[in-house]
Amino acid sequence: QVQLVESGGGLVQAGGSLRLSCAASGRTFDTYTMGWFRQAPGKEREFVAAITWNGAYTVYTDSVKGRFTVSRDNAKNTVYLQMNSLKPEDTAVYYCARRKKEYSGRNIARGTSEYDYWGQGTQVTVSS
Repeated sequence: QVQLVESGGGLVQAGGSLRLSCAASGRTFDTYTMGWFRQAPGKEREFVAAITWNGAYTVYTDSVKGRFTVSRDNAKNTVYLQMNSLKPEDTAVYYCARRKKEYSGRNIARGTSEYDYWGQGTQVTVSS
């Protein structure tokens, strides 16, 4: 079993920054791609960013490119999402998730069905 716990959310003004963390426990962490997703009220959960098991490749949704950075520290079983230049439209609950497949390569999956373990989410609210 895998447990994922997100932290670091909060209320921030537009233009501000937040750093989300996702701590993993249980089964192997360092052989899996990790993803970040978000869900705004009344909307479907959407892909934000992901990083391969070894940190060699990352991918971002277009709306966050140049503002968000995903990283990981396998020694600490933790993945991060640094969010800069935040906008009101970034307001959502943010979730981290573990890819189903081990050692998946540079073609990083973006669909929620490709991820099997999810955290409980952390709220990010950006005021205008």
